[in-house]
Amino acid sequence: MLSVRQLRKVYDGRAVVNDVDFSVARGECFGILGPNGAGKTTTLRCCLGLTRPDGGELALGGHPIPVDARRARYRVGVVPQFDNLDPDFTVTENLVMFARYFDIPAREARSRVPRLLEFAGLGDRATARLETLSGGMKRRLTLARALVNDPDVLFLDEPTTGLDPQARHLIWDGLKRLVGEGKTVILTTHFMDEAERLCNRLCVMDRGAIIALDTPRNLIDTLIEPVVIEVYGEGVAEWARTRAGPLVSRLEVTGETAFCYMHDADPLLALARASPSLKVLRRAANLEDVFIKLTGRDIRD
Repeated sequence: MLSVRQLRKVYDGRAVVNDVDFSVARGECFGILGPNGAGKTTTLRCCLGLTRPDGGELALGGHPIPVDARRARYRVGVVPQFDNLDPDFTVTENLVMFARYFDIPAREARSRVPRLLEFAGLGDRATARLETLSGGMKRRLTLARALVNDPDVLFLDEPTTGLDPQARHLIWDGLKRLVGEGKTVILTTHFMDEAERLCNRLCVMDRGAIIALDTPRNLIDTLIEPVVIEVYGEGVAEWARTRAGPLVSRLEVTGETAFCYMHDADPLLALARASPSLKVLRRAANLEDVFIKLTGRDIRD
């Protein structure tokens, strides 16, 4: 459903997307992860024909992009990074008016509204005006709007930003159903648990390039040690350097927390528990550990 070959985009002499390659099959949920400024949104905009690339070949739903982007977008739904709903319309009017962009008659669009609002958990808000909705409700309405044309492909740019845990799980369940029905989903997210739950495959981008691509489980199994011990408390940095170092495969100290990556946790657990001032958390490695290892802990602005 999506083919990206040697995609390149340059701004002010800097390649913000640099020879990116990936493809997405029908009925697959594919994630694009990366820190701020990694090139994720620019990649999505190029795939949709909204930004003209400086190199590479793109095809969306069998249509070459950007040459045939207009036709391709008829079968695509998009949730942008920031909501762009019309504040002058009610919830229903936002959906019905947006459907006109796809030449869907008003009567047909109105018949789709109840199902879309149910999907987004907004079934009792059909006549509400936008100023009465919370930020999370507006985000869910934006997702419902992306489905108004019954698209084959969904592009979701950080779709659950601003949602509380209950709403996030509602959207996750809905997206899983869509993929099960054969829809193709391409999403960017900063929630690693979201990517781990939803994505069949994903890539990690940094500084415009893909630095890893596989299933979430394979990335965790091949790129990170299986056990993580988090040790925190006063004096943990010195304790980690002088005592924990020989017992771990890899050690990272950030503030008052030591992240200890290893295969056999028992010796380190015994050592940490002998220090009453330290607190210990043992857990399995996850996708966030992979992400941090690949892209670092420094904040990107």
